[in-house]
Amino acid sequence: MEWLSHYWWVIVLVLLLGIFLNVIKDLKRIDPKKYMANKPDLPPHRDFNHKWDDEDDFPKKKP
Repeated sequence: MEWLSHYWWVIVLVLLLGIFLNVIKDLKRIDPKKYMANKPDLPPHRDFNHKWDDEDDFPKKKP
């Protein structure tokens, strides 16, 4: 087990390499043109930001 204390970084590099290769493999499966063609619509906002600007806070110009 002494080798483990000296070469722990090799195990970490192998794990990171495996994760990196899996990410690349999954990203190759994505077809951006197909996604853009079938992109879901965004849901409406539920925070009522559009109602905040109903009243005019600026003073009116006097003619």
